[in-house]
Amino acid sequence: MLAGCGGAAAPDAPGVATAEPTTSAAAAAPGPAADPSGVAGLGTAPGSSPTAPGGSPRPQAAGPAAGNPAGGAAVPAGAAAVDTSRPTRTVGDGTPASCTSDAVVAAVAAGGIITFSCGPDPITITMTRTAKVRNAASRQVVLDGGGKVTLSGGGARRILYMNTCDEAQGWTTSHCNDQDHPELVVQNITFADGDATGEAVDGGGGGAIFVRGGQFRVVKSTFVRNRCDRTGADLGGAAIRVLDQWRDQPVYVVDSTFGGAAGDGGVCANGGALSSIGVSWTVLNSVLTHNAAVGNGANPAKPGTPGGGSGGAIYADGNQFTVHVAGSVIEDNEAQEGGGAIFFVSNDRSGTLRLTDSVLRRNINHGFATAGYPGIFYLGNGDPVVVSSTLR
Repeated sequence: MLAGCGGAAAPDAPGVATAEPTTSAAAAAPGPAADPSGVAGLGTAPGSSPTAPGGSPRPQAAGPAAGNPAGGAAVPAGAAAVDTSRPTRTVGDGTPASCTSDAVVAAVAAGGIITFSCGPDPITITMTRTAKVRNAASRQVVLDGGGKVTLSGGGARRILYMNTCDEAQGWTTSHCNDQDHPELVVQNITFADGDATGEAVDGGGGGAIFVRGGQFRVVKSTFVRNRCDRTGADLGGAAIRVLDQWRDQPVYVVDSTFGGAAGDGGVCANGGALSSIGVSWTVLNSVLTHNAAVGNGANPAKPGTPGGGSGGAIYADGNQFTVHVAGSVIEDNEAQEGGGAIFFVSNDRSGTLRLTDSVLRRNINHGFATAGYPGIFYLGNGDPVVVSSTLR
C-alpha cells in the first residue's frame, strides 16, 4: 500500500460547530436482574427507535448508567475517558432539531474531539448514513454523548466505521494494519439498532461499530439491539467487530453495557456483543447480557451448513492475543454452537484468557463448551486463568 493517499476532511455541515482546539467460589458483585426465563432469546427482533424519519431526534427517557457499578477493577490511564471540556467541534446548536445524522457524519469525518449540544433531554439520532472516520483528518476521533445521546442505525445500517486499510477512507501509511492512528474513542454514548447485515468489506460484522487498525476504546457506553449477518463461519460482532490494532495493544471496554435486559441484546452469526480476529480485549467493570450467536455449523463450517453460532457474548479468534475480563458480569447469553459466554480459539495456542472478580452464569451453549468452564469454549495456552470469579 502507498503512503500519503489520505483524502481531505469533509466540510462541516449545518449543526456542527468547530472550535480551536484457579476457579473461586467467591462471587463477584451481583449484576443486573436476570431474565426469568434464563435464556437470551435467539433471534430477538430489533426494537423500535424513538426517532423520526430523516434523522431528526425525539426526546427519550434516560436509561440506567452503563457498566457494572459494583465492579472494582482498576482502570489504567490508557483506558480512561478523554477530557472533552474543550471540544474541537460540537454537534448541534442547543436544540434537538440541530442534532441530525448529517451533522454527526460530517463531524466524524472531520475528526477531533466531538461533543453534542442537543438540549437538556436525552435524545436519539437515527443515522441515515454510516458515520465514517477519514484516516487523514485527525489523529484522534472522540465521540462523547455526554450520557444523553443515542445514535441509532434504525435497524437498517451500521452506525460507525473506521478502517485504516480502506482506500476509500484514505491511506496514511504503508502499513495500514499496524499504525497508531487514528485513535477512536467512544464514551458516554449509546449505540442502538445498528445493523451490518450484508456488509462485505473485510468480512463484514460490527452492527454498531466496525474498526480495523489504529487504536480503539469504549468507555461508559451502552449497546442495545444491534445486529449483523445471521450466518458465517467467522463473521461476528453484533455490537463491535475489530480487526488489527497498533502494536497488538488491547481494545479496552470500560464501564459499558451490551444488552442489559431481555430483548436488548445483540444478535449475529458469532459474537453477540464483541468479535475479533487476532485482537486482544480488556473488558473492565462491564455488563454483557442477553446477547446471542445464532449461526449454524461453527468454524470451520460443518458440511452442509453456512457456519457460525459461537460466542454468545464474545468471539475471539486468531493467533497471539489475550482476553481479560475483570469486574464484569456476563450472563444470560446464548450460542447455537459453542461458548455461550465466550468463544476463544488461539490457532497457534499462544493466546490466553483471564477472568478476574467476575460473574459468568446462565450462558447457554447448544453445541459445545470446555469441561469445567461453564459457558466457555477455550483453545489456548494452558487453561483459562480464573481468579475470584464465579462460573456456573
